[in-house]
Amino acid sequence: KIKLALQWKDTEGQHILLTTETGIYRNEAFAHENDGQDAQLFAYHYLISKDLTTLKWKINDFIKDCPVDIEASFINNTSKVTDLDKDGISEIWVMYKLVCHGDVSPLDMKIIMYEGLQKHAMRGQNKIKMSPSESLGGTYTFDQAFTQAPAVFRSYAANLWAKHITGK
Repeated sequence: KIKLALQWKDTEGQHILLTTETGIYRNEAFAHENDGQDAQLFAYHYLISKDLTTLKWKINDFIKDCPVDIEASFINNTSKVTDLDKDGISEIWVMYKLVCHGDVSPLDMKIIMYEGLQKHAMRGQNKIKMSPSESLGGTYTFDQAFTQAPAVFRSYAANLWAKHITGK
């Protein structure tokens, strides 16, 4: 199922971003030790140059063989195109969540950002409020590409994370 389609232009040319989700299903290509279900999500970035369309990169993430509650989905209103470092090359942002659990534990969240072919990843968990004074999760880490990138990228990612940290 197509969740989002974006089109824009920068110094490289015309671009298209597509995000898709499978929903819950059983993928026979995955090994199944339980009677679990699967869910996948994909993001595709295409560059259009003259009459040629080229796939620049693809994201594929998933939960497999989950016997309880399962979800692999993009977080609404977080897929963006920016040029924060003002170099004429777009940064493409997607944020999503993955979960396989039967309790109220935190779910996994990721922000993936590409600038050109350079992937940057921020990974962690959402925050679950257990009581007025206690919560679980909410932490994240930047990969090496993010830690070596301009500070404006990390700042944007941290702000995006903070806006969606308690969302489920």
